[in-house]
Amino acid sequence: MDYRLLTDETSLPEDFFITYGKPLTGGLFIPDNGLLWQQNISTAYQPVFEETLAYNPSEKAFSFDVFSAVFYLIARYEEYAPNRFTPDKHNRFPATESVLYKRGLLEIPIVDEWLQTLREILTQQFGFKLPQKTFSFLPTYDIDIAWSYQNKGWKRNTGALAKDILSGNLSAASSRVKVLSGQQKDPYDAFDWMQKLHDQLDVKPIYFMLAALKTTPFDKNILPSNPAMQALIRKLSLNGTIGMHPSYFTEKNNDLFAQEQRNLALIADQDITISRQHYIKLHLPETYYQLSLHGITADYSMGYGAHLGFRAGTGNSFNWYDLQKEEETSLRVYPFCFMDTTAHYEQKLTPDLAFERLRQMALRLQNCNSTLITVFHNFSLGTDPEWKGWHNAYERFLRFIYV
Repeated sequence: MDYRLLTDETSLPEDFFITYGKPLTGGLFIPDNGLLWQQNISTAYQPVFEETLAYNPSEKAFSFDVFSAVFYLIARYEEYAPNRFTPDKHNRFPATESVLYKRGLLEIPIVDEWLQTLREILTQQFGFKLPQKTFSFLPTYDIDIAWSYQNKGWKRNTGALAKDILSGNLSAASSRVKVLSGQQKDPYDAFDWMQKLHDQLDVKPIYFMLAALKTTPFDKNILPSNPAMQALIRKLSLNGTIGMHPSYFTEKNNDLFAQEQRNLALIADQDITISRQHYIKLHLPETYYQLSLHGITADYSMGYGAHLGFRAGTGNSFNWYDLQKEEETSLRVYPFCFMDTTAHYEQKLTPDLAFERLRQMALRLQNCNSTLITVFHNFSLGTDPEWKGWHNAYERFLRFIYV
């Protein structure tokens, strides 16, 4: 919509106007709690909002400063303020330090619901005709470990086999031998099944490939120099989009980041301009400065590694606003609200409980015409006994979304 910003009360239009901070006769009133006038980041600032954006029709007034509340959450203000939070073991901003977690609102797309209320007031009470976006779903996958046994070389497999036998894990040892001898499919190899499901539902996913140039305790991928890994990347690129999954130690090494990005681009034969942080190691603003330096135009890391829910209070994408420089950037941020490893390892949820939590978030996003982005791994959708039930539950969920 076109709009004008006015500061002169004598030039107000007769048909409709919004007054911010000062109620004026005939205007739609939104309170002002001062955040949007700040020019620095304050450790003393406390956000003011409620779960529901209440509207008083007799006074044409909203219950709180929805502009500041949205800005606070979208700009991730609480992640900038110095000494505001204690990082977790991966030096990340923990969900438990967030205002939404503390108020029990983390699994609610609260920004989207506020804006839906604002939209309804403008259309129903004031007759505006606003274009309405529709709900959308984007499945994304982090390919951290493409295969459990295959294509790891005889040294890694021999050592792992000996470890399984010595520890008494004979089931894993037997499975490894059967896979390597061609009698059984690798338990992490769900790629053909995933592709068949995507084709049936006409879905184009995003694959974030961990292409670390050497293995570390945090980077256990098949090296990108492996012909099988290169063939997989090319195969996935034919029916999906390839994104970068920077290895664990790239955050302090721009040269390593550039090498991984360049290598992945050569293998996939396409520019690599989208990314998601491995282990969701998102540090504001440093991570986004690094991504922008290397030509990344869209990041998919806006979520938590240890909790389900909406880190920025929304499922919709938005441009990153750099609070330190006080400017909007062209880097597009795509939030996710659900990751399989978070539900399984961190929250200890069964497949049924995990997907019920996901369905509830999906329904709220559908009700406010927002966007659902999920993060899954190929190993959770394969035949590994540890992930029993996830394969079928995921297929049921996708059909729930698309049918």
